[in-house]
Amino acid sequence: MALGIKRSQRKSANLMAKVIFSVLLACLSVGSYAGTIVRVSTSVGDYSIELLDDVAPITVQNFLGYVNRNEYNGTFLHRVVDDFVVQGGAYRFRPFQDLAVVPSYSNIQNEFSVSNIRGTVAMAKLPGDPNSASNQWFVNISDNSGNLDNTDEGFTVFGQVLGEGMTIIDAIDALPTVSPGTLVPSAPYFTELYESPSNFVQMTVEVTERFSSAPHVFESNSGLLITSVDVDNGTELISMNFNQIPAGEEVVFRANLESVIPRKEDFAGMASYSTSDQRLRIPDLEVNLNGSVSVVSNVVLVLSDQQASLFTLESYDQ
Repeated sequence: MALGIKRSQRKSANLMAKVIFSVLLACLSVGSYAGTIVRVSTSVGDYSIELLDDVAPITVQNFLGYVNRNEYNGTFLHRVVDDFVVQGGAYRFRPFQDLAVVPSYSNIQNEFSVSNIRGTVAMAKLPGDPNSASNQWFVNISDNSGNLDNTDEGFTVFGQVLGEGMTIIDAIDALPTVSPGTLVPSAPYFTELYESPSNFVQMTVEVTERFSSAPHVFESNSGLLITSVDVDNGTELISMNFNQIPAGEEVVFRANLESVIPRKEDFAGMASYSTSDQRLRIPDLEVNLNGSVSVVSNVVLVLSDQQASLFTLESYDQ
């Protein structure tokens, strides 16, 4: 009888801990952020994740390793199950090449402690092996705690989608999917009809200094510029980022070509690029200058070195 009481007490304590942590996550989603922030740019739109650095340190460092090596840039979502999960991190498609597999490094120790509720981000792993997570991860579309918290010692939650980011996840969930092979069981595509893997929902993941839902962001400390661009009046729609490089008195950015992914559709305030005058125009750019945030308008970058993919700041309005 005493043993039964202790088990009951443990279950109640665990349940209370999960409830408290869920409340904390909800508070964090509208307040300040203690964990590392990453921004996920997708073919459907951008969303941000706060990582739970202190709760799942091994998992977070593993994830950031892939991010910092640009392993996730240009990958596509290969498994989307309606009202369940949006999963990626394993594969990328290159035209005229075979399916490229993201390198999988050492498997990591399971760190389950937070429930897989809607909006949480967790690591995927092999059935029957709690410590088999490596490069694949997913966002919980629904409250999956009843299933994923109790399978293979629980799936490790290591992040939380911020702000209105779940609207992007829901939009991805609403897309049709295709199963071209066993490695890609249910990949969403953003075109009217599926023609090739180039129609898959692709993504790029970057560490950012702060959470922002602005479509165009520049961070002075890291030199990272994230934007989405309409090329030649709708000929091509892309999402991409740039990195500022040392250039004396000039402000010069190098385009990160690995970050270029297609966008499903344009939006009000999208940047534009014209091949005729080789200028990138950003209507409004949110600038984070050492923690001081402001918006500059009519930013114009000119392609100054095509071979090196360099763009030089030409003008802007304060």
